[in-house]
Amino acid sequence: MKPNLLLITVDQMRYDCLSVMGHPIVETPNLDRLARTGVQFRNAYSATPTCIPARAAIFTGMSQRSHGRVGYQDKVPWNYTYTLPGELAKAGYHTQCVGKMHVYPARNLCGFHNVVLHDGYLHHNRSKNNNTVDEHFDQVDDYLVWLRQTAGAELDIMDNGLDCNASTVARPWHLPEALHPTNWCVTQSIDFLRRRDPSKPFFLWSSFVRPHSPLDPPQAYFDMYKDLELPDPPIGDWVDEEAAEEGAYNPTAYYGKIPKRRLSRARAAYYALISHLDEQIGRLLNALNEYGVLRNTIVVFTSDHGELMGDHHYFRKALPYEGSAKVPFIVNDPTGRFGFAAGAEVEQVIELRDIMPTLLDAAGTEIPASVEGRSLLPLCGGHPVTWRDYIHGEHTFGKLSNHFATDGNEKYIWFSQSGEEQFFDLSADPQEKVNLAANPAYAAKLADWRGKVVRELDGREEGYVEDGLLVAGRKPQSCLSHILP
Repeated sequence: MKPNLLLITVDQMRYDCLSVMGHPIVETPNLDRLARTGVQFRNAYSATPTCIPARAAIFTGMSQRSHGRVGYQDKVPWNYTYTLPGELAKAGYHTQCVGKMHVYPARNLCGFHNVVLHDGYLHHNRSKNNNTVDEHFDQVDDYLVWLRQTAGAELDIMDNGLDCNASTVARPWHLPEALHPTNWCVTQSIDFLRRRDPSKPFFLWSSFVRPHSPLDPPQAYFDMYKDLELPDPPIGDWVDEEAAEEGAYNPTAYYGKIPKRRLSRARAAYYALISHLDEQIGRLLNALNEYGVLRNTIVVFTSDHGELMGDHHYFRKALPYEGSAKVPFIVNDPTGRFGFAAGAEVEQVIELRDIMPTLLDAAGTEIPASVEGRSLLPLCGGHPVTWRDYIHGEHTFGKLSNHFATDGNEKYIWFSQSGEEQFFDLSADPQEKVNLAANPAYAAKLADWRGKVVRELDGREEGYVEDGLLVAGRKPQSCLSHILP
């Protein structure tokens, strides 16, 4: 019997926000249990850490160079030949996504049999341009339609006044908890268990929008954290403190020295959203058990990227630092059919493109040649395996457009517009407080890591490499030309 497959993704959750990881504040008992009875990957990364390119890696199993999304750009069509749900559907799986897809057009099934959609607030389908809306939000948001049918025709997802990118302001959810998007995602996922085809194994992707802002946890969860003394975020010796003052009063700023009281509320709300997610994930796992399918279901839990949440005075994502690019990653096999080493912690560096081959491998179906990720099942079983030495990541981000390479122990960063380099010894300095790039003792290592990035970028259309050297100032692109219409 083929196993059922449950992929749980959350949006913008830091790698370290699990109590099983030793976080001093966050409580995540259900995810902790998944990790303790499954396998936890300590060095999992989102190679292009924003919503759209991260999901392209999950859907296709490709590197960003191949799937073509090397930054954030809305309204670029998704036309991939091979996708994770598409291949599983071919293999006889009943496939369903609930929640966030963030593809274009929004109703593109990308191989799923059905999608119940909530991408959150997306500016391109909420903002009028010449009195037209490309994709009206009523057509592309099933949660909003459900909310209005359930609780009132005048309700909207912006009623609490928080912007979808406001990582520095927070307030409790203003409606009954059962109406929160996190609860809705689980409710709809459970409903799929009721109406699925029982003659087929299923692939369910429960894709949550939170803890991505707006930071709006239900009151009970906000109360868990709002009065706690929180440890200060790390601030590196390389941080420009004067520049950080400029963004202090912009609630959607990427960079700013935020007043302590506001920052504390934002962090408390962020942690509260994670605890809320944890309990709703527990609700979903309980429903799987009640329907008698939990013990035959492989569960993968991860996030599309992190949230800097004040690290080095930065917020949100897209940057190469650990809070942005590193993600939690758990694989759980309740039946033990694959011989997982329960409670194991894997140190090899992995990324989101490894999800597709892992789930196809678990399903016993062929992995397309286009897939560049690798199945994690051998690592989960503790088997000796030759693994990649490092991963290359990047993101187009204006003057802070960046490339990075890491093996989980060391990290090299190159900012493509300025040419600035950073180098961190993550083993000794996991919070990236000390930039070693100018330290002569690390010159050889710096050159070696720089060479890795040169090899990754050689031949790229942006022209980042010339005569074997990195060239700063070349115009970055959010999408490579081979996927543009």
